[in-house]
Amino acid sequence: MARSSRGEATPGMWRREAGTVVRRAEALPEQAAAPFAVVAGFRVVDVPTEWSSHSHPLHELVWVRGGTLTSRVGDRVFTVVEGHGLWMPAGVVHGGRATAGAEFYDALFAPDRTPFAFGEPKAIAMTPLLESLLTHLSRTDLDAAARARAEAVVFDVLQPSERQFALQLPGDPRIDAIAEALLADPADSRSLEDWARRLGVSDRTVTRAFRQATGLSFAQWRQMLRVHRALTLLAEGFDVMTVSEVLGYAQPSSFIAAFRRVMGTTPGAFFDRAEGAPGHVRNPVSSDQNS
Repeated sequence: MARSSRGEATPGMWRREAGTVVRRAEALPEQAAAPFAVVAGFRVVDVPTEWSSHSHPLHELVWVRGGTLTSRVGDRVFTVVEGHGLWMPAGVVHGGRATAGAEFYDALFAPDRTPFAFGEPKAIAMTPLLESLLTHLSRTDLDAAARARAEAVVFDVLQPSERQFALQLPGDPRIDAIAEALLADPADSRSLEDWARRLGVSDRTVTRAFRQATGLSFAQWRQMLRVHRALTLLAEGFDVMTVSEVLGYAQPSSFIAAFRRVMGTTPGAFFDRAEGAPGHVRNPVSSDQNS
């Protein structure tokens, strides 16, 4: 199996990696002191790290460079890759996992002083301008007028991403076993009929349950899951051929076609868009691999 600088590629999406450090979330202030939009933390995650379920009294925006963050919020899993962030509303319970070597950033927003409201977690487009503004607001020597001007621009440019990178989990006891097995191993190639026999239900029951719970067919949902895992592996530096093998595709071209169906573009083109982000580390997904 091919390796990147982070080791061997494994298929599991929500399976704790060996060597993972589990941390409790750090306590955040009840109110945001001036400045009110603050880059509250930056750290390099040296080892795979998991944050247990928690919530914050403030809205939080997190983003990463040189790795990925996966967050599980109730019955959804969000994948955060370079060039994108995740907005977590105040009070929403969530857990997260970051890959080893990721640079982890977050900014906090006081709910009573934020002139917009996302009622649920949202993927955010982390444009170079937005990142620069948040970095600027982390300074401690800005006067009130300068801070107010920068914050106003943040509110203008902070926008949801075109793609939300959210995987809806079924939350249906008839098919939860299928979802959890595929979260652990997206390369599992058992067919809908195989699963129905194993669970002692009809093919129609499995089909109807996936449609009702996720809005997708079983095949579409598994494809979506595999693309989520692919985003993490590609961001970690694995090439398209390795990712396609790890996720159970017979040919890289099949994986690229599936990625395009879900994301609207090829892996190479998707990661090329993130190159405009400050501090971007080039991912080894070349254009000729994705044509």
